Amino acid sequence: MPASTEASMTMGAVSAVPDLDSRMAPGGPGYRRMSFALFLAGVATFALLYSTQALLPLISGDFGVAASDASWTVAAATGALALFVLPMSALSERYGRRTVMTGSLAVAVMVGLLVPLAPSLPVLVALRALQGAALAGLPASATAYLAEEVRPKALVTAIGLFVAGNSVGGMSGRVITGWVAQEWGWRVALGVIGAIAVGCAVAFRLLLPAPKHFVAGSLKPRVLVRTVREHLSNPLMCRLYAIGALFMTVFGGVYTVIGYRLTEAPFDLPQGVVGSIFLVYLVGTVSASTAGRLVGRLGRRGALYAAGATTAAGLVLSLADSLVLVLLGLVLITGGFFAGHACASSAVSKTATEGRAQASALYQSAYYIGSSVGSTVGALAFHAGGWAGTVGVGLLAVLGVVTITVLGTRAARAQQRLLAA
Repeated sequence: MPASTEASMTMGAVSAVPDLDSRMAPGGPGYRRMSFALFLAGVATFALLYSTQALLPLISGDFGVAASDASWTVAAATGALALFVLPMSALSERYGRRTVMTGSLAVAVMVGLLVPLAPSLPVLVALRALQGAALAGLPASATAYLAEEVRPKALVTAIGLFVAGNSVGGMSGRVITGWVAQEWGWRVALGVIGAIAVGCAVAFRLLLPAPKHFVAGSLKPRVLVRTVREHLSNPLMCRLYAIGALFMTVFGGVYTVIGYRLTEAPFDLPQGVVGSIFLVYLVGTVSASTAGRLVGRLGRRGALYAAGATTAAGLVLSLADSLVLVLLGLVLITGGFFAGHACASSAVSKTATEGRAQASALYQSAYYIGSSVGSTVGALAFHAGGWAGTVGVGLLAVLGVVTITVLGTRAARAQQRLLAA
């Protein structure tokens, strides 16, 4: 990056290199509070963001719409998050990570209390889009906060714990809504999730330690544009962004459609049982939190290959008309996805020596664009070709992950040969 005062101001939050001994590390002061606070933020984010996903069959029935129409209650939220994550990351550079995360959660939970009152599908979709835009302040700000406040060797583990919170939020939100909706309807179920998110938001603000290494940056548009352009001109960063988007395309498609498949023949499961299927998110909690060890053993690219292969195996297994095999397939899909996501997102934070908030924001934007594409295209594929159509979309996305990782491996070897010469 050009050595200018303006550029320095922009990335002051990360270019000012702190004393590594003063950063948080496992077992050190504040680390547990920080981890639990961001874990709760992850719980609230995913519980709210995907709160309608397990309820789509009920929403379809209530409003008399097809799966592809109801899926917009998910796609609108994730799409709005993708659009607003970069501007919100710029605000976090100026006003602080904790401030932006707190404000984002506050707005999102307030909207969450209004969502159950939506009188029509268009109003519901609009409220969900507003909720997604509010939640945009969480993902990039959280990873930037961790990159600044946690020692580098502990970064993958710390981000893995935040991602684990995502998985717990996604799981609990779907399980709770499934059983509550079975007894009292989808509106009451969404109200319960909103109330839980309020509690998470309050605890998050009380627990998260004040940042010690943040330095306010500039909000000048040309500085932001320059930083974004530099990240997008980095081939490694672009590969990581594409990998995040493709993994989320698989995940978004599978979990948007799975409720329809399991409530139809040959399974004919009740809504509460379908909601409980999302307990497999616990696998994601484990795989995300252990991603650091996986990278340590296999390297980043090896871990991505393993995650892709695991996800593909799960997709193929899920084609069976056996509930046991479908569940096993979901376990593999979930484990592979969360491991790949934790690996790619932590690699972005480690690769970006400047502009970490923007680097993380671009990753999150690509990631949630993948979610929107996956939920919409997956639903359309299900409408056109049944579950096999959704699986086909997922396998194409996994093939994209493997192809990009192969290209990255070749690029790394070529660079090593140049250095050796």
